[in-house]
Amino acid sequence: MTADPQRLLADLARLTSSDGDRVKLFQAAADRIKSDGGYRWVGLYDVDSQSGIVANIVWSGLGAPAYPTFPITSGLTGAAIANRKMINVGDVSADPRYLTALGTTRSEIIVPVFEQSGENVIGTIDVESSGPNAFGADAETLLQACSEVLQPLWQR
Repeated sequence: MTADPQRLLADLARLTSSDGDRVKLFQAAADRIKSDGGYRWVGLYDVDSQSGIVANIVWSGLGAPAYPTFPITSGLTGAAIANRKMINVGDVSADPRYLTALGTTRSEIIVPVFEQSGENVIGTIDVESSGPNAFGADAETLLQACSEVLQPLWQR
């Protein structure tokens, strides 16, 4: 976990109030979450309920996602959206919902981002690790807080 979660959250909050290109702001956020959390890979995604598509906005890590767009009902992301809650899988090879993004991924956590009213999922934060059971309660708490702080970026 990050050495100073409050500083990370404050820096992310500053990003949401910054002027600038939406994609560049998202990239800065993904890079900060990755580096401060010590994560291997972080992806931020738009969720378009009307079209039924999830689309990658940015990623920070080893490589681009294998599925830059996919149906809203697919994968662990689809489960997080449908259940309206975080999904934390300690061994993705044992979960049939997993869409292989990086062949070396063992753990993945998907955090939904809700619109301001709290009704609809408008985005997700996806974090992957090569280690099993990589995301404990501290990571869950931090990533949930990141989703709440970054929510205004998804409304742009």
